Amino acid sequence: MSHHLSDLVVVITGASSGIGKATALRFAEQGAHGVLAGRREDSLRQLAEECRELGVRSLAVKTDVTDESQMAELCRRALAEFGRIDVWVNNAGVMLYGRVEDTPSHAMRRVFETNVFGYMYGARGVLPQFRRQGHGTLINVASMVGKAGVAYMSAYVASKHALIGFADCLRQELMLDGTDVKVCTVMPASIDTPLFQHAANYTGQQGQPIKPIYNADDVADAIVRCLEKPEREVYVGSMGRVTAFNRTISPALHDTVTARVAQSQQFGETPVPRTDGNLYQPKGPDTISGGWKQPSSLGRKVAVAAMAAAVPVSVVWALRNR
Repeated sequence: MSHHLSDLVVVITGASSGIGKATALRFAEQGAHGVLAGRREDSLRQLAEECRELGVRSLAVKTDVTDESQMAELCRRALAEFGRIDVWVNNAGVMLYGRVEDTPSHAMRRVFETNVFGYMYGARGVLPQFRRQGHGTLINVASMVGKAGVAYMSAYVASKHALIGFADCLRQELMLDGTDVKVCTVMPASIDTPLFQHAANYTGQQGQPIKPIYNADDVADAIVRCLEKPEREVYVGSMGRVTAFNRTISPALHDTVTARVAQSQQFGETPVPRTDGNLYQPKGPDTISGGWKQPSSLGRKVAVAAMAAAVPVSVVWALRNR
Protein backbone atom coordinates (compact mmCIF):
# COMPACT_ATOMS: atom_id res chain seq x y z
CA MET A 1 0.00 0.00 0.00
CA SER A 2 1.26 3.48 -0.90
CA HIS A 3 1.26 5.84 2.10
CA HIS A 4 0.98 8.74 -0.35
CA LEU A 5 -2.39 7.46 -1.63
CA SER A 6 -3.79 6.10 1.64
CA ASP A 7 -7.12 7.71 2.64
CA LEU A 8 -7.45 9.81 -0.51
CA VAL A 9 -11.01 10.20 -1.80
CA VAL A 10 -11.27 9.36 -5.50
CA VAL A 11 -14.31 9.76 -7.76
CA ILE A 12 -14.27 7.61 -10.93
CA THR A 13 -16.83 7.82 -13.71
CA GLY A 14 -17.33 4.89 -16.07
CA ALA A 15 -16.37 2.54 -13.23
CA SER A 16 -18.70 -0.29 -14.28
CA SER A 17 -16.17 -2.00 -16.57
CA GLY A 18 -12.86 -1.73 -18.38
CA ILE A 19 -10.40 0.98 -17.41
CA GLY A 20 -12.70 2.48 -14.78
CA LYS A 21 -13.15 -0.82 -12.98
CA ALA A 22 -9.42 -1.60 -13.09
CA THR A 23 -8.65 1.89 -11.76
CA ALA A 24 -11.12 1.59 -8.89
CA LEU A 25 -9.50 -1.66 -7.75
CA ARG A 26 -5.99 -0.26 -8.12
CA PHE A 27 -6.80 2.78 -5.95
CA ALA A 28 -8.46 0.52 -3.37
CA GLU A 29 -5.35 -1.66 -3.26
CA GLN A 30 -3.38 1.50 -2.47
CA GLY A 31 -5.71 2.48 0.38
CA ALA A 32 -7.74 5.17 -1.36
CA HIS A 33 -11.50 5.44 -0.80
CA GLY A 34 -13.68 5.39 -3.90
CA VAL A 35 -16.88 6.92 -5.23
CA LEU A 36 -17.80 4.76 -8.19
CA ALA A 37 -20.08 6.16 -10.90
CA GLY A 38 -21.66 4.51 -13.92
CA ARG A 39 -24.96 3.47 -15.46
CA ARG A 40 -24.91 -0.18 -14.24
CA GLU A 41 -26.04 -0.01 -10.63
CA ASP A 42 -25.67 -3.74 -9.92
CA SER A 43 -22.15 -3.81 -11.36
CA LEU A 44 -21.17 -0.74 -9.34
CA ARG A 45 -22.48 -2.24 -6.11
CA GLN A 46 -20.54 -5.44 -6.70
CA LEU A 47 -17.36 -3.47 -7.46
CA ALA A 48 -17.85 -1.33 -4.34
CA GLU A 49 -18.03 -4.50 -2.28
CA GLU A 50 -14.79 -5.77 -3.84
CA CYS A 51 -13.13 -2.50 -2.90
CA ARG A 52 -14.40 -2.70 0.68
CA GLU A 53 -12.90 -6.16 0.97
CA LEU A 54 -9.54 -4.47 0.31
CA GLY A 55 -10.04 -2.39 3.45
CA VAL A 56 -11.33 0.93 2.12
CA ARG A 57 -14.68 2.72 2.07
CA SER A 58 -16.53 2.69 -1.23
CA LEU A 59 -19.74 4.28 -2.48
CA ALA A 60 -21.62 3.29 -5.66
CA VAL A 61 -23.61 6.06 -7.35
CA LYS A 62 -25.64 5.32 -10.48
CA THR A 63 -24.81 8.19 -12.84
CA ASP A 64 -25.33 9.12 -16.47
CA VAL A 65 -22.55 11.59 -17.25
CA THR A 66 -24.58 13.20 -20.05
CA ASP A 67 -26.94 14.64 -17.42
CA GLU A 68 -25.31 17.58 -15.62
CA SER A 69 -27.75 17.35 -12.71
CA GLN A 70 -26.69 13.74 -12.11
CA MET A 71 -23.04 14.78 -12.18
CA ALA A 72 -23.75 17.52 -9.64
CA GLU A 73 -25.51 14.90 -7.49
CA LEU A 74 -22.46 12.62 -7.79
CA CYS A 75 -20.29 15.41 -6.42
CA ARG A 76 -22.79 16.12 -3.64
CA ARG A 77 -22.96 12.43 -2.64
CA ALA A 78 -19.17 12.20 -2.53
CA LEU A 79 -18.91 15.25 -0.28
CA ALA A 80 -21.75 14.07 1.97
CA GLU A 81 -20.02 10.70 2.45
CA PHE A 82 -16.40 11.81 2.75
CA GLY A 83 -16.34 15.58 3.28
CA ARG A 84 -13.84 16.17 0.50
CA ILE A 85 -12.72 15.02 -2.95
CA ASP A 86 -9.00 14.64 -3.62
CA VAL A 87 -9.08 13.11 -7.10
CA TRP A 88 -11.68 13.14 -9.87
CA VAL A 89 -11.18 10.70 -12.75
CA ASN A 90 -13.28 11.48 -15.83
CA ASN A 91 -13.27 8.12 -17.57
CA ALA A 92 -16.77 7.32 -18.89
CA GLY A 93 -16.71 7.03 -22.67
CA VAL A 94 -18.47 5.56 -25.69
CA MET A 95 -17.13 4.57 -29.10
CA LEU A 96 -18.65 4.74 -32.56
CA TYR A 97 -17.67 3.13 -35.86
CA GLY A 98 -18.96 4.52 -39.14
CA ARG A 99 -18.18 6.52 -42.25
CA VAL A 100 -19.02 10.18 -41.71
CA GLU A 101 -21.92 10.22 -44.20
CA ASP A 102 -23.30 6.87 -42.99
CA THR A 103 -23.40 7.72 -39.29
CA PRO A 104 -26.63 9.17 -37.84
CA SER A 105 -26.13 12.70 -36.59
CA HIS A 106 -27.87 11.81 -33.30
CA ALA A 107 -25.18 9.18 -32.66
CA MET A 108 -22.34 11.64 -33.32
CA ARG A 109 -23.99 14.10 -30.94
CA ARG A 110 -24.34 11.44 -28.26
CA VAL A 111 -20.63 10.63 -28.45
CA PHE A 112 -19.86 14.27 -27.68
CA GLU A 113 -22.48 14.42 -24.94
CA THR A 114 -20.72 11.53 -23.20
CA ASN A 115 -17.04 11.93 -24.08
CA VAL A 116 -16.81 15.74 -23.96
CA PHE A 117 -19.76 17.25 -22.11
CA GLY A 118 -19.63 14.46 -19.53
CA TYR A 119 -16.05 15.48 -18.75
CA MET A 120 -16.97 19.16 -18.70
CA TYR A 121 -19.81 18.46 -16.28
CA GLY A 122 -17.39 16.56 -14.07
CA ALA A 123 -14.94 19.45 -14.08
CA ARG A 124 -17.69 22.02 -13.43
CA GLY A 125 -18.91 19.96 -10.51
CA VAL A 126 -15.60 19.31 -8.75
CA LEU A 127 -13.50 22.41 -9.49
CA PRO A 128 -15.35 24.65 -6.99
CA GLN A 129 -14.57 22.06 -4.29
CA PHE A 130 -10.94 21.84 -5.39
CA ARG A 131 -10.69 25.63 -5.16
CA ARG A 132 -12.21 25.65 -1.67
CA GLN A 133 -9.73 22.97 -0.58
CA GLY A 134 -6.83 24.67 -2.35
CA HIS A 135 -5.80 21.40 -3.98
CA GLY A 136 -7.04 18.49 -6.08
CA THR A 137 -6.24 16.45 -9.17
CA LEU A 138 -8.49 16.15 -12.21
CA ILE A 139 -7.58 13.25 -14.49
CA ASN A 140 -9.19 13.01 -17.93
CA VAL A 141 -8.90 9.68 -19.72
CA ALA A 142 -8.64 10.58 -23.41
CA SER A 143 -6.86 8.43 -26.02
CA MET A 144 -3.83 8.34 -28.29
CA VAL A 145 -6.29 9.13 -31.10
CA GLY A 146 -6.62 12.56 -29.51
CA LYS A 147 -3.34 13.26 -31.29
CA ALA A 148 -4.05 11.53 -34.63
CA GLY A 149 -7.01 10.42 -36.71
CA VAL A 150 -8.24 6.91 -37.57
CA ALA A 151 -10.65 6.14 -40.41
CA TYR A 152 -14.22 5.14 -39.47
CA MET A 153 -13.91 6.64 -35.97
CA SER A 154 -14.45 10.34 -36.69
CA ALA A 155 -16.86 11.16 -33.85
CA TYR A 156 -14.80 9.29 -31.26
CA VAL A 157 -11.50 10.73 -32.50
CA ALA A 158 -12.89 14.28 -32.60
CA SER A 159 -14.17 13.92 -29.03
CA LYS A 160 -10.72 12.87 -27.82
CA HIS A 161 -9.07 15.78 -29.62
CA ALA A 162 -11.57 18.05 -27.85
CA LEU A 163 -10.58 16.66 -24.44
CA ILE A 164 -6.93 17.52 -24.95
CA GLY A 165 -7.81 21.12 -25.84
CA PHE A 166 -10.24 21.31 -22.94
CA ALA A 167 -7.54 20.22 -20.48
CA ASP A 168 -5.11 22.84 -21.86
CA CYS A 169 -7.66 25.59 -21.22
CA LEU A 170 -8.38 24.34 -17.70
CA ARG A 171 -4.70 24.36 -16.81
CA GLN A 172 -4.38 27.99 -17.87
CA GLU A 173 -7.44 29.06 -15.87
CA LEU A 174 -6.19 27.27 -12.77
CA MET A 175 -2.73 28.72 -13.24
CA LEU A 176 -4.23 32.22 -13.21
CA ASP A 177 -6.18 31.35 -10.04
CA GLY A 178 -2.98 30.37 -8.27
CA THR A 179 -4.51 27.18 -6.85
CA ASP A 180 -2.65 23.90 -6.45
CA VAL A 181 -5.02 21.97 -8.72
CA LYS A 182 -3.50 19.58 -11.26
CA VAL A 183 -5.04 18.55 -14.59
CA CYS A 184 -3.66 15.39 -16.21
CA THR A 185 -4.67 13.85 -19.55
CA VAL A 186 -4.11 10.10 -19.90
CA MET A 187 -3.91 8.85 -23.50
CA PRO A 188 -4.13 5.06 -23.83
CA ALA A 189 -3.43 3.13 -27.02
CA SER A 190 -5.66 0.12 -27.84
CA ILE A 191 -6.69 -1.39 -24.51
CA ASP A 192 -8.20 -4.80 -23.82
CA THR A 193 -11.61 -3.73 -22.52
CA PRO A 194 -15.25 -4.28 -23.58
CA LEU A 195 -15.28 -0.80 -25.20
CA PHE A 196 -15.29 -2.39 -28.64
CA GLN A 197 -18.19 -4.74 -27.83
CA HIS A 198 -20.08 -1.75 -26.40
CA ALA A 199 -19.48 0.44 -29.47
CA ALA A 200 -22.12 1.88 -31.74
CA ASN A 201 -21.45 0.52 -35.22
CA TYR A 202 -22.87 1.57 -38.58
CA THR A 203 -20.36 -0.22 -40.82
CA GLY A 204 -21.92 -3.68 -40.97
CA GLN A 205 -18.66 -5.24 -39.74
CA GLN A 206 -17.64 -6.26 -36.22
CA GLY A 207 -15.29 -3.68 -34.71
CA GLN A 208 -12.13 -4.67 -32.89
CA PRO A 209 -9.03 -2.95 -31.44
CA ILE A 210 -6.04 -2.25 -33.65
CA LYS A 211 -2.88 -4.04 -32.49
CA PRO A 212 -0.85 -3.82 -30.36
CA ILE A 213 -3.30 -4.22 -27.49
CA TYR A 214 -2.38 -3.32 -23.91
CA ASN A 215 -3.88 -4.28 -20.54
CA ALA A 216 -6.38 -2.09 -18.69
CA ASP A 217 -4.14 -2.43 -15.61
CA ASP A 218 -1.47 -0.47 -17.51
CA VAL A 219 -3.87 2.48 -17.71
CA ALA A 220 -4.88 2.11 -14.07
CA ASP A 221 -1.22 2.23 -13.07
CA ALA A 222 -0.68 5.36 -15.19
CA ILE A 223 -3.66 7.06 -13.54
CA VAL A 224 -2.35 6.23 -10.07
CA ARG A 225 1.09 7.58 -11.03
CA CYS A 226 -0.53 10.91 -11.86
CA LEU A 227 -1.02 11.32 -8.11
CA GLU A 228 2.60 10.52 -7.33
CA LYS A 229 4.04 12.51 -10.23
CA PRO A 230 1.47 14.71 -12.03
CA GLU A 231 2.12 15.17 -15.75
CA ARG A 232 0.22 17.18 -18.36
CA GLU A 233 -0.14 14.26 -20.77
CA VAL A 234 0.60 10.60 -20.22
CA TYR A 235 0.73 8.01 -23.00
CA VAL A 236 -0.08 4.41 -22.13
CA GLY A 237 1.49 2.02 -24.60
CA SER A 238 4.49 2.88 -26.77
CA MET A 239 2.32 2.93 -29.89
CA GLY A 240 0.81 6.25 -28.81
CA ARG A 241 4.09 8.16 -28.79
CA VAL A 242 5.23 6.58 -32.06
CA THR A 243 1.96 7.45 -33.77
CA ALA A 244 1.96 11.04 -32.51
CA PHE A 245 5.58 11.49 -33.64
CA ASN A 246 4.91 10.10 -37.10
CA ARG A 247 1.87 12.31 -37.50
CA THR A 248 3.88 15.39 -36.52
CA ILE A 249 6.83 14.61 -38.80
CA SER A 250 4.81 13.60 -41.86
CA PRO A 251 1.02 13.94 -41.65
CA ALA A 252 0.48 12.73 -45.23
CA LEU A 253 2.47 9.53 -44.74
CA HIS A 254 0.82 8.97 -41.39
CA ASP A 255 -2.63 9.23 -42.99
CA THR A 256 -1.68 6.77 -45.72
CA VAL A 257 -0.31 4.17 -43.32
CA THR A 258 -3.03 4.58 -40.69
CA ALA A 259 -5.86 4.38 -43.23
CA ARG A 260 -4.54 1.07 -44.50
CA VAL A 261 -4.05 -0.26 -40.98
CA ALA A 262 -7.60 0.78 -40.06
CA GLN A 263 -8.97 -0.93 -43.15
CA SER A 264 -7.13 -4.19 -42.50
CA GLN A 265 -7.20 -4.47 -38.69
CA GLN A 266 -10.17 -2.56 -37.37
CA PHE A 267 -12.94 -4.97 -38.41
CA GLY A 268 -13.55 -8.69 -38.24
CA GLU A 269 -15.00 -10.79 -41.02
CA THR A 270 -18.36 -11.47 -39.36
CA PRO A 271 -21.20 -9.24 -40.65
CA VAL A 272 -23.16 -7.49 -37.89
CA PRO A 273 -26.33 -5.37 -37.92
CA ARG A 274 -26.19 -1.60 -37.44
CA THR A 275 -26.43 -0.75 -33.76
CA ASP A 276 -26.43 2.22 -31.40
CA GLY A 277 -24.36 0.10 -29.02
CA ASN A 278 -24.30 1.54 -25.51
CA LEU A 279 -24.81 5.15 -26.57
CA TYR A 280 -28.17 5.36 -24.79
CA GLN A 281 -28.33 2.25 -22.60
CA PRO A 282 -25.56 0.10 -21.08
CA LYS A 283 -24.99 -3.20 -22.85
CA GLY A 284 -22.36 -5.89 -23.25
CA PRO A 285 -19.95 -7.28 -20.66
CA ASP A 286 -19.12 -5.43 -17.42
CA THR A 287 -15.70 -7.04 -17.11
CA ILE A 288 -12.29 -5.35 -17.12
CA SER A 289 -11.04 -7.34 -20.12
CA GLY A 290 -12.82 -7.53 -23.43
CA GLY A 291 -11.02 -10.76 -24.31
CA TRP A 292 -8.95 -9.11 -27.04
CA LYS A 293 -5.50 -9.69 -25.59
CA GLN A 294 -3.53 -12.57 -27.04
CA PRO A 295 -1.56 -14.82 -24.64
CA SER A 296 1.63 -14.15 -26.58
CA SER A 297 3.20 -10.71 -26.87
CA LEU A 298 4.53 -11.46 -30.37
CA GLY A 299 1.76 -9.51 -32.10
CA ARG A 300 2.50 -6.46 -29.98
CA LYS A 301 6.23 -6.65 -30.64
CA VAL A 302 5.73 -6.98 -34.38
CA ALA A 303 3.29 -4.07 -34.52
CA VAL A 304 5.49 -1.77 -32.43
CA ALA A 305 8.56 -2.72 -34.47
CA ALA A 306 6.73 -1.97 -37.71
CA MET A 307 5.61 1.46 -36.52
CA ALA A 308 9.04 2.23 -35.06
CA ALA A 309 10.62 1.33 -38.39
CA ALA A 310 8.35 3.90 -40.00
CA VAL A 311 9.88 6.72 -37.93
CA PRO A 312 13.08 7.18 -39.97
CA VAL A 313 11.01 6.81 -43.13
CA SER A 314 8.77 9.61 -41.90
CA VAL A 315 11.75 11.84 -41.21
CA VAL A 316 13.19 11.29 -44.68
CA TRP A 317 9.79 11.82 -46.28
CA ALA A 318 9.31 15.08 -44.37
CA LEU A 319 12.75 16.41 -45.30
CA ARG A 320 12.27 15.55 -48.98
CA ASN A 321 8.91 17.33 -49.12
CA ARG A 322 9.87 20.38 -47.16
